[in-house]
Amino acid sequence: MNRYKQRIILTAAAVLVPLTVACGSAGSGRADSGAAGVPSPRPVTGVDWRVHGLTTDGTTRPAPASARIRIGTDGRAAGNLGCNQFAARATVHGDRITIGDLRTTRMACDRARMDFERALARTLTTGTLTARVHDGKATLTDGDGDVVHLASDTPE
Repeated sequence: MNRYKQRIILTAAAVLVPLTVACGSAGSGRADSGAAGVPSPRPVTGVDWRVHGLTTDGTTRPAPASARIRIGTDGRAAGNLGCNQFAARATVHGDRITIGDLRTTRMACDRARMDFERALARTLTTGTLTARVHDGKATLTDGDGDVVHLASDTPE
């Protein structure tokens, strides 16, 4: 083999080997892939979440279709409790979230929606919540073990 062909082969190898390694280490190709193909946790902030349900005192009840929450990266939370819109300050430290006093609209809805709304507001504001996010779903759990079940409104 002459020197010209050797140079071309070595140049091609120098380009292709790093590309092959980079492509092979990309994991699943999802944005949440971390080192060594292990998924890194997706944030609970900056996502429009649909409240799917609420578990209090060991009983899970479905949320009204209008129930939503967004915990912003700007220190604010906002959404709908099932009947009324709300806004509040939110502090996020890793998977720990504290939501301050809610400012809400004052509409009246049927009794079931109002009961759900009061329970959700109480769970969101009774102290520090622990967030868990996995596969487009999340939970916010308070210190009493009450759980807000969330589903992402945005595709993964």
